[in-house]
Amino acid sequence: MSIKSIYYEFLSYFIPQRVKYNVEGKCNKCGNCCKQIRAYGLKNEKELKFMQFIFPWYKRFFIVGKDENNDFILSCKYLANNGECSVYKTRPFVCRNYPSKKIFFNAQMPDGCGFKITKKEFKDYL
Repeated sequence: MSIKSIYYEFLSYFIPQRVKYNVEGKCNKCGNCCKQIRAYGLKNEKELKFMQFIFPWYKRFFIVGKDENNDFILSCKYLANNGECSVYKTRPFVCRNYPSKKIFFNAQMPDGCGFKITKKEFKDYL
């Protein structure tokens, strides 16, 4: 089991994190972010099932492939054909807060996304 995945998930709920990226733009409702969710640290189905047990909102996601680091790429089962969330009013915090300004990994947005992410440099903190 990837302890790192659980650790980062825990941090996202309770502990303020350092911001390494700027997030700009707005959602253009393409739905690509819900089709290509990178599950960093999740390497096998057993780990995904464990995360679904600990964090029930993970049950909305299913595996569609793996990335170049062998981490899962997930998709949301509530994504409608028009690219919008079919349960928008009851979506979980992770979806409401997307894209988070507290990103630890090498942030990138899917093709066609209205958001732009730029890495903050040291001089930006001065």
